[in-house]
Amino acid sequence: MFLTQLHADIREMTMTFATTQGANHAALTPLSFLRRSAEIYPDKEAIIYGRRRHTYREFRVEVERLALAIRAAISPGDRVAFLAPNVPELLLAHFAVPLAGGILVAINSRLARDEVITILDHSDARLLFVDSEYSASVRGLAETCPALDTIIEIIDEEFGHGAGEAGHTPLEVMLARTATTTDPLRWEIDDENSVITINYTSGTTGNPKGVMYTHRGAYLNALGEAHHTRLADDSTFLWTLPMFHCNGWCMPWAVTAAGGAHVCLRAVRSEPIWRAIDDLNVTHLCGSPTVCSTIANAPEAHRIDRPLRITTAGAPPTPSMLEHLEAMGIQVVHVYGLTEAYGPYTVCEYQPAWDSLSPDSRARMVSRQGVAMVQAEPVRVVDEAMNDVPRDGEALGEILLRGNNVMLGYFKDEDATNAAFAGGWFHTGDLGVMHPDGYIELKDRAKDIIISGGENISTVEVEAAISSHPAVLDVAVVGFASERWGERPKAYVLLRPGRAVNESSLLEHARGTIARFKVPDYVVFVDTLPRTATGKVTKAALRALDDVPAPRT
Repeated sequence: MFLTQLHADIREMTMTFATTQGANHAALTPLSFLRRSAEIYPDKEAIIYGRRRHTYREFRVEVERLALAIRAAISPGDRVAFLAPNVPELLLAHFAVPLAGGILVAINSRLARDEVITILDHSDARLLFVDSEYSASVRGLAETCPALDTIIEIIDEEFGHGAGEAGHTPLEVMLARTATTTDPLRWEIDDENSVITINYTSGTTGNPKGVMYTHRGAYLNALGEAHHTRLADDSTFLWTLPMFHCNGWCMPWAVTAAGGAHVCLRAVRSEPIWRAIDDLNVTHLCGSPTVCSTIANAPEAHRIDRPLRITTAGAPPTPSMLEHLEAMGIQVVHVYGLTEAYGPYTVCEYQPAWDSLSPDSRARMVSRQGVAMVQAEPVRVVDEAMNDVPRDGEALGEILLRGNNVMLGYFKDEDATNAAFAGGWFHTGDLGVMHPDGYIELKDRAKDIIISGGENISTVEVEAAISSHPAVLDVAVVGFASERWGERPKAYVLLRPGRAVNESSLLEHARGTIARFKVPDYVVFVDTLPRTATGKVTKAALRALDDVPAPRT
């Protein structure tokens, strides 16, 4: 009798809940951040770029103008690509494209033309917005990519890019076509697990994979970033981190959620960075160790007397770099993640007990990859049977992730998705250890990815580019430590009998195939490559070699 009544009560409660979901549930989307900040901080400065200034009210107006133009050109769920540096239009796109019902595909502006074509083809992008700086490189793509309807050119007169490319539609022309549209835009969504963006990563095979982010994941990750970065409405964020990289670690949404100011930066150079730090009172920025090096070693560098927080990832910052920045009054926060985890997933939470350590010891603690961020689930380090390794800082295992901030999957690649999620966890392919205090430390990259300046370089892709030269018989590419970039690639090349090619010619050949930042710094010509019994090249043996030439002057 008791159980019967209990079941009846549960059914009644369930029915009551079903009828009140409109009152106690709203689908999560980062679109809500701009809507809120525009209402609360309408006259507060939101975007700074050269002489351009936008308040939060104007930020929303510009987003709605762009969204109306995009909505008129696509169907819901269509992909909309952007190829641009960190200009305001790319920031607007992070809100305008999903507001229009589309899915944003922000393309790495450093990629070669063929690489851009591959992404456009795979994503079936309907529109491509391209900054004038890159417009010549995409000339004729509308005829090359079947799904691509229109190329819209972002003409940046602020910095002299105002010529326009024949066959491209100027952005202002596109906006004017829908200027009189009165159909309202909907800032809410129905399904928080629908895709908001697709970010392409080369992975380990060299074939691009489209990492799908959801509205829910982007919302939660943005709030986590805002918390750990300590953003507030008086924060000024400098865009040294590419917005095309993991959607700028979700910082377009995070800074907006906090009501902070976005300082857009066309190129990462020391002079404009330090000018922004000094003149615009920059409080936060993110980037790879390259950005840290650029700031620390700049002619303009000096000690600052107010808080500046740099969040860095891509490769562990060296202890010497951490000490250097600390001496300048700059706080560095080290995070770890990957494209499939919306960018940063763990953070090296600073412990007060580290204050008593020597600078070198403290820097070693800070350079660890840390613990799960507040919005993320705990990290695991496991052996091949997916058993957790001992928390001794010695046992090596693969780093696994799971939770709201792991990708929905790879776009149009079910096999790769299933492999990545084997056993119900996302397999990063990164090898690390778990310390007794629960902090993880990355030790190696099982997939041989080279992280250079925060960008992933697939050794397989680079090897394919070099081996396409007719004089090359075999090649193996590995990374070597670089103070400026974190890592850089070098190539070990075995030539065909009777054939010859010098280093400069081989590297020039590679530049015609892949992006310049992926081209190795050095080529080492060898008579043989070390191999295992099964014929695989033992890259660990190559990485152990100390044969990097002195830096070129």
